[in-house]
Amino acid sequence: MLDAHHAAQGSAEWLAARCGKVTGSKLGAVMARGKGLTRGAYMEQLIAERMTGEPVEVYQSAAMLRGSELEPMARQAYEFHSDLAVTEVGFVPHPTIGASGASPDGLVEPSGLVEIKCPLPHTHARTLRNGTIPPEHRPQLLWALECTGREWCDFVSFCPRMPLFVDRIYARNNREKIAEMRDAVETFIAELENEIAMIEQRYG
Repeated sequence: MLDAHHAAQGSAEWLAARCGKVTGSKLGAVMARGKGLTRGAYMEQLIAERMTGEPVEVYQSAAMLRGSELEPMARQAYEFHSDLAVTEVGFVPHPTIGASGASPDGLVEPSGLVEIKCPLPHTHARTLRNGTIPPEHRPQLLWALECTGREWCDFVSFCPRMPLFVDRIYARNNREKIAEMRDAVETFIAELENEIAMIEQRYG
């Protein structure tokens, strides 16, 4: 049985469950080469969450809010398109890396996941033209598969009045990449713990 916190995504309980943990939506930052600003900013966010025990409030743009509002409609469109039922789920901890997890947009029985994006029209048009999962979203999908142990994940891009885009990614075809991600997450968490220890030693 899948170990998951079933509090609704975005709720106070969901935010508390993932506080201070490396999450799927930030795998791109964790995988960033070197000590880039994105990776550093995420490290600082998790340091703050670990030391205060409170989730850092992250800015949500108008586009992000729009995406959240459209997600239920996108989920219904996917269910109609695929003839598959989606069960919403909260935060799913990684089975062995306790300080990490993922929040897929839905479980698709018996062995699938769905990840939904509701981008602005021009971004959705780019995905339709390219006909494949945008590379910036692949780490999130693969980490969700790693955390849940599921076999496949459907990526959904939805924009009203435009064609629905669905593409499937399989865990079995990405074993090496998932192993690379697992190593990167463990390294990142070790760095995080070292940074916190350094701060506590320096400042008491």
